[in-house]
Amino acid sequence: MSRIGRLPIAIPAGVDVSVNGNAIIVKGKLGELTRDVDGLLDVKVEDGRIILGRKDETIEARSKHGLYRALINNMVIGVSEGFKIVQELVGVGYRAKNQGQVLDLSLGYSHHIYFQIPVEVKVETIAEKGKNPLVVLTSMDKQLVGQVAAKIRSLRKPEPYKGKGIRYQGEEIRRKAGKTAG
Repeated sequence: MSRIGRLPIAIPAGVDVSVNGNAIIVKGKLGELTRDVDGLLDVKVEDGRIILGRKDETIEARSKHGLYRALINNMVIGVSEGFKIVQELVGVGYRAKNQGQVLDLSLGYSHHIYFQIPVEVKVETIAEKGKNPLVVLTSMDKQLVGQVAAKIRSLRKPEPYKGKGIRYQGEEIRRKAGKTAG
């Protein structure tokens, strides 16, 4: 049995879960998320918990058991608390500001980069004097907010010599020693 898949998912107060055939709908204070569950799995809602079970013991069913449990757990956490990713712009002259859902980034290129953020993700920029600019992304959909953050990071990945670029807050960059003066 899958160690992750067999764990029941506790439903917090204020979250409503319903199962329609293969679709699971989770509603909470932050919104509503829907996901189709593979036909190899059974989803039951009982006693304030969601329990996933397998219909058979095939390799495919066993591999999807823990996956769908994690995805449904992320949906429950998302509609009740939400997810937040903070990114830091490290580099001289690197700036970020947003106008609505458009993120304006100045990353040392000869031009500004305008990045359109999806409607489901809220963006906020923080620029304090003497500190690196921050981009804060919040959403109830963990996959979407992570995908947007990864796309923003790919615009200027942190480089190993000076550490300049866009990094997640708290991320450690492996640094390399440069050329040594001989």
